[in-house]
Amino acid sequence: MAQIFISAGHGGIENGVRDTGARIAGTTEAQEMISLRDLVVPELRSRGYDVLSVPDDLSLAKSIDWINARTRAGAIAIEIHAEEFSNQSTRGATVYHIANNRDRRDQAELILLSLLKEVPELPSRGVRADTSAGTGRLAFCRQTVPPALVAEIAYLTNAQDFALLTQRRRNFAIGLANGLAAWSKAVTGSSPTPPAATPNSEPTYPPINIEINGGAYPEKGVIISGNAYIPIDLADRLSVDLTQDNAVRRVRYRGVVYVKAVDLKPFSISVGWEAKTRTLLLRPASALNICPGTIDLIMSHGSTTELHLKIFLRSENENALTQFADIAKTYREEATIEGVDYDIAFCQMCVETDFLRFPGLVRPSQNNFAGLADGAGNLASFNSVAIGVRAHIQHLKAYASTEPLARPKVDPRFDFVKRGVAPLVGQLSNLWAADPQYGQKILARVEELYKAAGLL
Repeated sequence: MAQIFISAGHGGIENGVRDTGARIAGTTEAQEMISLRDLVVPELRSRGYDVLSVPDDLSLAKSIDWINARTRAGAIAIEIHAEEFSNQSTRGATVYHIANNRDRRDQAELILLSLLKEVPELPSRGVRADTSAGTGRLAFCRQTVPPALVAEIAYLTNAQDFALLTQRRRNFAIGLANGLAAWSKAVTGSSPTPPAATPNSEPTYPPINIEINGGAYPEKGVIISGNAYIPIDLADRLSVDLTQDNAVRRVRYRGVVYVKAVDLKPFSISVGWEAKTRTLLLRPASALNICPGTIDLIMSHGSTTELHLKIFLRSENENALTQFADIAKTYREEATIEGVDYDIAFCQMCVETDFLRFPGLVRPSQNNFAGLADGAGNLASFNSVAIGVRAHIQHLKAYASTEPLARPKVDPRFDFVKRGVAPLVGQLSNLWAADPQYGQKILARVEELYKAAGLL
């Protein structure tokens, strides 16, 4: 039987600590690659391949030893990774092979082309010799007994790549499975016979957690063909009537009827996914009604993720994160500390700076993201992005609340503001700015952000 080894990059213990690989948007490279591998393995097994999944807690050296101890003639091996890079516009996939080996280069091209066929939106960065890697050589390519490749399937630091990976993970898995099957056939000269279905047999679907409006739901959902499914009883709890909608796919599994979660979107249910905890996030539209005291309340908490903010910013200015790469993270952190809604603060920054284009008198080097004055009639300058964001948050808090600051004061005009006169965004009009529509302009951006994030 054809033998295929698949290793999810990182995740093991290296030098006494857990190696997570790249960290981005509340997840890690190790977590994302494990999730992808867990789709590739059953796909290949369903085709009759003997697939061995390398244990996740092994170091790179021990992973190689583990493979070498179990390999048979005709085996192949691949390790899957995702990239990170300081330039967040960098994206695409590549496959590394041992240098000066034409056969391995051809096999790398086979894997890459199969992946891109299933995910054509993913740019190709070509196949590369392992000597071009940052380390100068790749142990997985060189020390593994069976022919081995290292696939870098996307850049987690690129919003488009990250969205593709998390939203179309099944397509990535099928592409890799197709490439591995073709590679295995080229090595062994044959393809295995898929196992015959056993009468009355039932597949096993991986369970997932469910949250409704931030609270845990006691019953589990399942993943079927890369899609999240929920018990149909939950639809009733969400006041979604599916009795007359035959287009919604129903699956009976272990005595429970499940429906596809995305099919609830036409019923004003927001559907999200938290990869780190494998949790489906459901939020009825009723929880997001735009009214004073909810979306309009400055002293509140944000609803989006760092990635949502980055994607929103780049949708209007693709170069926005070049100089201010961590601005989304900074707004979330600083606003949370002071109890300010970071979505509102971030959108106000977008209004004031025209999405970090700075068309007015303020220069980017001033780190002044809200048009703040310095108390002497000049536009303020701040030593860092963090201090500039902090000053903005503090000024918002001055208008919206009478509570004391949690951090030392850096807003030069904090003491000049009559505290608590504008708890709602709309009340900033004719106060923060002379524009009578100023508050409405900020709220319009907040609505756009929430719609882009799937929250409205």
